[in-house]
Amino acid sequence: MCGGPSQAEKQAAADQRMETELAKAKAIEEKAEEKREDITDALTARRKRKGLKGGGYGKRSLISAGTAAGFLQRFGS
Repeated sequence: MCGGPSQAEKQAAADQRMETELAKAKAIEEKAEEKREDITDALTARRKRKGLKGGGYGKRSLISAGTAAGFLQRFGS
C-alpha cells in the first residue's frame, strides 16, 4: 500500500472545503446586503437634505428651473 489518504479522509476534506466555501459565500452575501442598505440609507438621507420628494432626482421644469430661467423663458416666445 502506498500510504496515501483513505477514501474517508478524502471525503472529509471535500466536505470541509464545501462548508468553507458556503461560509465564505454567506459572509460575502451578508456584506453585500449591508452595503446595499448603507447605499440606500445614504441616498435617502441625501434626498431629504436636498428636499426632494418621492425619489425625484431634481428634474427641472421646462417652465421654471428654480432661480435660473427655464427653457420657455430662454427660447419661448
